[in-house]
Amino acid sequence: MDLSKILSIAGKPGLYLMVGEAKNNLIVESLLDGKKIPSFAHDRVSTLKEISIYTETEDVALEQVLKSIYDFTEGKPVESPKKSSNDVLKSTFAEVLPNYDRDTVYVSDIKKIFSWYNLLLEKEMLDFTEEDEDVADEKAEEKEEVEEEEKQNEKAEDNN
Repeated sequence: MDLSKILSIAGKPGLYLMVGEAKNNLIVESLLDGKKIPSFAHDRVSTLKEISIYTETEDVALEQVLKSIYDFTEGKPVESPKKSSNDVLKSTFAEVLPNYDRDTVYVSDIKKIFSWYNLLLEKEMLDFTEEDEDVADEKAEEKEEVEEEEKQNEKAEDNN
């Protein structure tokens, strides 16, 4: 899943897909209604790739949070985030990301994250298969490194 082309524009609802660049702006397409509009330099634009959520220890990338929501809901949409009570939203988010910083992550942020998740899920833009393969590759590499170190340690012990 490539979140670097999916944008959030401050003051505008929903998410946008970057479809092109012009001399002084970006051309973005709304994921809500499909309309293409320009986004200028004075607009506060963030890619979803660069957004992270505060936790009590370290920041967690939005991509990981979306994956956690996907796993928690078993690939289904979150039930009406804009209509849910604050307590329900907080408890649901706590199940998804247990150590989120309750002082800096506001209910409005949680609503926005759940709404984004639902929109991306509806547009079939959530694909976590690449991540799973990358994680599996990393684990395999780590296992090989550990085995290599064990072999070197055994050789060192044999030489002594």
